[in-house]
Amino acid sequence: MRITSNMMVNNFLINLNKNLARLDDLQYKMATGKKIRYPSDDPVITARSLRLRTDVSEIEQLQKNVDDASSWVDMTESALADITESLQRVRELAVRGANGTNTQEDMAQIAKEVAQIKEHIIQVGNTSYAGRYIFSGFKTDTAPLNPSDGSFSDTGDFSSTGGYQVDLATGKNIIKYEVMKANFIEINKTANQVFYIKGETDVNKGNMFKVLDNLINALNNGDVNTVNSLLSDIDRHIDNVVAQRGDVGALQNRLELIKNRLNDDNVNFTTLLSNNEDVDVAEIIMKMKEAENVYRAALQTGAQILPPTLLDFLKY
Repeated sequence: MRITSNMMVNNFLINLNKNLARLDDLQYKMATGKKIRYPSDDPVITARSLRLRTDVSEIEQLQKNVDDASSWVDMTESALADITESLQRVRELAVRGANGTNTQEDMAQIAKEVAQIKEHIIQVGNTSYAGRYIFSGFKTDTAPLNPSDGSFSDTGDFSSTGGYQVDLATGKNIIKYEVMKANFIEINKTANQVFYIKGETDVNKGNMFKVLDNLINALNNGDVNTVNSLLSDIDRHIDNVVAQRGDVGALQNRLELIKNRLNDDNVNFTTLLSNNEDVDVAEIIMKMKEAENVYRAALQTGAQILPPTLLDFLKY
């Protein structure tokens, strides 16, 4: 078979185009740092990358959930700490009012301070986080306490059944966050848990604000015996708030452990994703230089068989 010059030129251009395509592919990998350009380049790597990217996205969402839950819990702990300090101050005032050495005017002044503390506790009980009331259970858009007297806003009275009751069986008023895959954690405290002693049937003893009202009335009336008897009720409420704060503190520690675990998982899966997708930069530079040298050498060889105009175009 006779080899014509057109056949030589065409064969040369085909081979040169293949080399240029290889050079383009290597240049793309170097620019993006990824092993594959199209899924068809390596279906195995593509499928593994999709799974790893899904895992990384889930971990990142869980990290956001943990951060949101931690902020909610931190706000709750801060509110409970404030309530505890306020009740401690109320107890100090009650002890002072029960010593029997105060004048009626002194007792009235003590009653005024207790009233101010009561208003402060109501304000703290209506604390909100990102527009959601933290002690309102599912009714996060409704303040749990009436500002006027501290009664539960869902019943309007001091009943032990008010204050957004928690039902463990149905999950009523239990706000949960998914902090691990298919693993939910309860993050909220409700008004009745903080301001009402569980199992107490006498609202005069069970409801914190009713106790404070009774203390204020006893101080205004100069009734030292009643003030003295109310000390045990105040202590019970302090113990209750401290117990709720202890639960929240344990939850904070757990969230910190979960956060550390998710950070480790994120690093591990990101490393696996990088190992699966990313190119070896040193290797890709070496291959690109090899392809570039081959292309330049081909152009020099083509100078012998290609028309000058076509050769100038390829060099350009």
